Amino acid sequence: MTSLEEARELLRAFPVVDGHNDLPWALREQVRYDLDARDIAVPQDAHLHTDLPRLRAGGVGAQYWSVYVRSDLPDPVTATLEQIDCVRRLIDRYPDALRAALTAADMEAARGEGRIASLMGAEGGHSIANSLGALRGLYALGVRYLTLTHNDNVDWADSATDEPGVGGLSAFGREVVREMNRLGMLVDLSHVAATTMRDALDTSSAPVIFSHSSARAVCDHPRNIPDDVLERLPANGGVAMVTFVPKFVLRAAVDWTAAADENMRAHGFHHLDTTPEAMKVHRAFEERHPRPVATAATVADHLDHMREVAGIDHLGIGGDYDGTAFTPKGLDDVSGYPNLIAELLDRGWSKTDLAKLTWKNAVRVLGAAEDVARHLQATRAASHATIEALDADSDGDAGPDSDPVSVG
Repeated sequence: MTSLEEARELLRAFPVVDGHNDLPWALREQVRYDLDARDIAVPQDAHLHTDLPRLRAGGVGAQYWSVYVRSDLPDPVTATLEQIDCVRRLIDRYPDALRAALTAADMEAARGEGRIASLMGAEGGHSIANSLGALRGLYALGVRYLTLTHNDNVDWADSATDEPGVGGLSAFGREVVREMNRLGMLVDLSHVAATTMRDALDTSSAPVIFSHSSARAVCDHPRNIPDDVLERLPANGGVAMVTFVPKFVLRAAVDWTAAADENMRAHGFHHLDTTPEAMKVHRAFEERHPRPVATAATVADHLDHMREVAGIDHLGIGGDYDGTAFTPKGLDDVSGYPNLIAELLDRGWSKTDLAKLTWKNAVRVLGAAEDVARHLQATRAASHATIEALDADSDGDAGPDSDPVSVG
């Protein structure tokens, strides 16, 4: 049996839980949520990284669908609700393939049924508009993680790709983390500054996740995780889900991407635009300037390092499909996961360890967050804190009433 055959066999038993897929945003951008125009029951190779046949071929058993919206939209909360509606419509449209999942038990039930557990993660604290009520509303609608920032700072947390604002988490930011713990919503530290990562780990009483981030020691990009943070995951219980985005995993791709992004802006497109018109500009640039190509081995290099630093119990996968213009060779779309698993088998990873990477760790971390929430809900009521009250002091000291601020 070849390594690829072994990989596919393993994924039949322990399929991939992928931490981040931007299909809903791609559907918004390409067809304004017209699901007939992008019927994912049939191959959509010309338009998307994701469809049901390729999810099956890739051995995907659970997917966190990102309900990401851009931070510069005039009403990001409404846009996030539209993204949630898109995911719900996908689940309703394809009930034989997709199953709504809110808990770790739901994920296991979906695996037993041979369906893809469908969870949601909101990407960026701008989606709650500085409101803990909005945070609770997203949780009630099924969102099971919040990435504290996207590419830009929010008022209460610093992003990895923006200038320092509050120095990590503000007092209100720490209250957001505590309220997420109380709800059972995973704290996602992808996209945040290293200072924010450390503050969140200091604050959170539940395991955290990185839904799509790789190792900074292997590729020095601010979107990746420093070793001192990886070293803290065993004590926290969290999971770092390696991403496939070439500019985050291959050093040579970092400078090329900066130039490609500048070219996009020069042509009037947002650098994250993946519409057909924008991709024509991307492809033309690539013809003139061939891009460095990452591979499954490139991603495996990150996983080898992350396993050495954090341990096998704290690793997962978050490909970021349909949220990036380019993907590694062999990981071109959601059908490619077996190629990564085969690469790891060739490097001597055991099937026991690979089962943790693909399925067990991600299920465990959600279940652990649920356990923490049950305890906190018995001891702490919903917080009524406001950013105006907690962040009023310039030193970020919220005062004696801030931990926790609750209603009876």
